Amino acid sequence: MTPTTKPASDSAASQQRQWLIGCGIFLCALSCFSLLDALAKDLVHRYSAPLVNMARYSIIVVLAFSIMRAKRVSIHAPKDARLLLVLRGAMLGVVGICFIPALQYLPLAEGTAVYFVAPLIVVILAPFVLGERVGWKQYAAVLVGMVGMLLIVNPGGDLSLIGCALMFTSACAYAMVQLLTRKLANRVESEQMFVYAASTCWFMGLGVMTVFWPEVWPTGRDLLEMLLMGTCGGVGQYLLILAFKRTPASMLAPLNYFQLALAVMLGELFFGQMPNLQSFAGIALIVAAGLALTLPMLMASLKARSIRADAARRV
Repeated sequence: MTPTTKPASDSAASQQRQWLIGCGIFLCALSCFSLLDALAKDLVHRYSAPLVNMARYSIIVVLAFSIMRAKRVSIHAPKDARLLLVLRGAMLGVVGICFIPALQYLPLAEGTAVYFVAPLIVVILAPFVLGERVGWKQYAAVLVGMVGMLLIVNPGGDLSLIGCALMFTSACAYAMVQLLTRKLANRVESEQMFVYAASTCWFMGLGVMTVFWPEVWPTGRDLLEMLLMGTCGGVGQYLLILAFKRTPASMLAPLNYFQLALAVMLGELFFGQMPNLQSFAGIALIVAAGLALTLPMLMASLKARSIRADAARRV
């Protein structure tokens, strides 16, 4: 064994541990988001969607500024990035404004599945927003995913078309959030991105709530439930940042569908809403399409890592 072999091996093992920790953090973030969705769905049956959304973002904005202060990160982002930061926050605001009301109309599992066409929409928009090339295989995966969404929505079926339209709008906005996040990734601090998004969403939520002023206000247990909901959202967002700092996006992408599985379980556990066979078929197609897009990235990343490790051993 050459003197350089052991350090290279130790470095590879350390990197693998960091990646596994990042995957664990990512799964915790997805669990937070699933719990947030379930709590929001419960709350919108008793309170207006704008009020629930405002409660969520009020807590998240406090967490965002607290983390920025604790990390001693300046709020002053580069001038050329500020407009994109605000635009990203606005798109995230559209996600919340549409997603929460959609839960009034849709079962949790089916609603989450429609939302999960966002990665497929990213493929459609990437050539226009990022100038990336997209091949026929990616477009084929998008087509399969859209067929899955139609199976779930089933025009003329039992699902609310208003709810589906709101959730699809939310998915389109979230696709834009992902694209803008890529553009901003190496230009601003994660904490700056978090604060700008939380602040923009809070002001948008306040504007909507002013127009649709709540007639019923929460007290007691429901206040605690709203606090828990907002905390889940804030903690989930920050865990997401930590996960992406430790682990390549290509490795995390396939794990996103863990949230869809959680939505099915929580929908049945708390609301007695189990998807029918047609909806399950649609969910399966969306997952298959998403994995067809993300698994090749994961395999390429692992292959590149293996090549680098072999090169290090030969030195």
